[in-house]
Amino acid sequence: QVQLVESGGGLVQPGGSLRLSCAASGITFSSYAMAWYHQAPGKQRELVAIITTGGTTNYADSVAGRFTISRDNAENTVYLQMNSLKPEDTAVYYCNAKAPNPFMREYWGQGTQVTVSS
Repeated sequence: QVQLVESGGGLVQPGGSLRLSCAASGITFSSYAMAWYHQAPGKQRELVAIITTGGTTNYADSVAGRFTISRDNAENTVYLQMNSLKPEDTAVYYCNAKAPNPFMREYWGQGTQVTVSS
């Protein structure tokens, strides 16, 4: 059974930092590109950051320079370090494991709430 379990969300003041973790099980983690998405109330889910199997990263313009995605294949875990948080970063953050090929499926975590407020 595949599981992606996010942790690390919470309430933080503007300008603060949080580190999200996503622990994967049931998949060959190193074969999957991994991504973080967020979804604010009333809005569509949006890609925040992605890291390929080779470690190449890409970010949404809104978080570039503030967020860092990384992965530890030995621990089957992907991270999202979020610095200089803004109220507009408030959302549920989801971990995503991208299908390695068209014959396989992608997987989603259950989400973790991040609230940026004073």
